[in-house]
Amino acid sequence: MNIQANIKGTRSLNVTDEHLETLKRYSLLSDLLDSNGFVDENVLEKLRLNVRSILERHSDDPALLSLCREVLFHDNMKAYGLHQLILLYLDSMHNSQCTIHNDASGDEEKSNDASF
Repeated sequence: MNIQANIKGTRSLNVTDEHLETLKRYSLLSDLLDSNGFVDENVLEKLRLNVRSILERHSDDPALLSLCREVLFHDNMKAYGLHQLILLYLDSMHNSQCTIHNDASGDEEKSNDASF
């Protein structure tokens, strides 16, 4: 999946499902935004500082290293790109929850059918 990295749309970044899973595993986007909810360069710097701290403890995780190299610390990553990444992540988590809910509903219907 590509995200637009700047407002003009001249730069983009490729984000994989593995990148999204890594964001989730390390809770990298949790408590990232201030109360105003704006994503700016300070928020991007905060994320990068948090990731550097995590890398000190988990420098052998290839998924985390890939996320850093290909997305978070990429030259094209700016505040607008981070905003797009957050939106993609939220959409991915929402779709994941819908899939889990639908799977659970399907299992429930199958068990109800079996009882008749």
